[in-house]
Amino acid sequence: MACSQSVRKGQIPVSCGLCETDRPIKWKCLDCDLLLCNYCKEKVHLRVKTANNHRIIDLKDIGLYKEELDFTNIPCQYHARQYACLYCKTCDTLVCPTCVSKVHKKHDLIDIQEGYDMKKDKLEKGQTKIQRHRREIASQKDQLNKLLSAESTKYNQVKEDVLEHKKSVKAAVERHFKELGDTLDQNHTSLSNTIKSDLNAVSVLLKQADTKSSEVQEFIAITDVSKFFTEVNSLENSIDIQMLQPISSYGSVSNFIPGEITQSNIGVLELDENSSHEPHFNLKIRKQYQTELKAVTYVCPSVDQSFWISSGAFGLFQNIKPDGTKLKILSSYNTKVSGMAVTQSNNLLISTGESRIKQISCNTGTLTDSVYDVSPLLLAAVYITGVNKVLVAGVNKKYPKQGRRVVILMNKNGDHERVYEHDQHKQPILTCPGRITSTINGNIHVVDKISDDRYRVVVLGQGGDIINIYTGDKVINKEVPFSPVGIVTTPRDNVIIADINTHTLHILNNTGLLITYYKTSDINIMFPISLAFSPTGQL
Repeated sequence: MACSQSVRKGQIPVSCGLCETDRPIKWKCLDCDLLLCNYCKEKVHLRVKTANNHRIIDLKDIGLYKEELDFTNIPCQYHARQYACLYCKTCDTLVCPTCVSKVHKKHDLIDIQEGYDMKKDKLEKGQTKIQRHRREIASQKDQLNKLLSAESTKYNQVKEDVLEHKKSVKAAVERHFKELGDTLDQNHTSLSNTIKSDLNAVSVLLKQADTKSSEVQEFIAITDVSKFFTEVNSLENSIDIQMLQPISSYGSVSNFIPGEITQSNIGVLELDENSSHEPHFNLKIRKQYQTELKAVTYVCPSVDQSFWISSGAFGLFQNIKPDGTKLKILSSYNTKVSGMAVTQSNNLLISTGESRIKQISCNTGTLTDSVYDVSPLLLAAVYITGVNKVLVAGVNKKYPKQGRRVVILMNKNGDHERVYEHDQHKQPILTCPGRITSTINGNIHVVDKISDDRYRVVVLGQGGDIINIYTGDKVINKEVPFSPVGIVTTPRDNVIIADINTHTLHILNNTGLLITYYKTSDINIMFPISLAFSPTGQL
């Protein structure tokens, strides 16, 4: 019932706007915005004073009618009681005669209709562009939805793979521990049986010795000399006791050396090389400057837009500031440098290879000793963390690869808050630490020299555990060994490593896994050594 009533209601005929009778509607007056029957069009509407100028069209032509535009009587924006007569292309505005005479005489003036058509054409082209962009955005939305769906599916699969591997690793670990226990039991049983057998033999021999000793003691107590000499020879011949054949070593139950559980033997999350959203990394040289240093081994930006640069072992470092196309030298010092970092208060900390960090005050420019000391070790690197603490690498004075090799975290007072030196098995974590950086999550990345031609980057967690060890990429370093020198944390908390001999930047995430790489040789930068980010985020 409700449905039939609504249909009847929707079909109520529209009446004439003047007589409101049931005469058929045939016309529409565009100026009065009224629907008219034939009678009212001829008899009533004509009585309106201006009706002769009204536009009346057949209802059948409403969809085809295009209303004419009126370009007259457009008030001027700048002069009261004036009407626009032209369009100024030079100033992009409508103008009246007064505007033309005062300002727009020599400008490019066209009819308002032409200006309107020009603007309308521009808007129509803009609309076409908007629609094209909308289609592209809609396509991007579809792609992102598909990507989200695919990644959700992949996430569930990887999650399942991790759980399955967890079960298999757990089972393998239990099997291995059972094998260890069985082997330990077998060794213990075998060794125990050998020792018990010899122990029984020794007990028998000990009893024999006690018996012989009693016999000899009794014989010594004989008072009958004749009997003594008659039987003494027989007793002498049986006095020797058989000794157990000595065993040089019975061996011992094996010691247990706990193995280290790391990501490498548990499994890691590796970036999908076939991923459709592979990370994009591109560099463009914005500016370049020539320095007077033999090499720029270290570079360190300051908050005042200046830079500290050092030639390292060549013994010169400077505070410089870009000035047009040249570098303005603000100060210069003759000191060898093995690391430098700027504090949040804009003071420079310098590792000079001694036990105490030097510092240069931003106010006085004088070089003095700081509170940061690692005696009796020598400093190999210095870094300022995001919370303004100082990280240093230190080595033994005489034997850098044999003595202590540590990473130390110090507070602003120079107190050693944490020392990273040994793993859980009391083995040294590092071989010969060099440059160092840390990420927001507290992970420490240390460039570690293993031998003359072998390097690695050791990633340490806040607790001191080795999270990962990066030894280069199998493709990049297939023929040329991994040679990391410069290392820096990016504003997005990734880590960039300068691989000097392959002219490559390795980009790792904050756990030390390779994200991508960039060949600096593609932009004619050869042998990259030192890296830093300016306060504005430029590399």
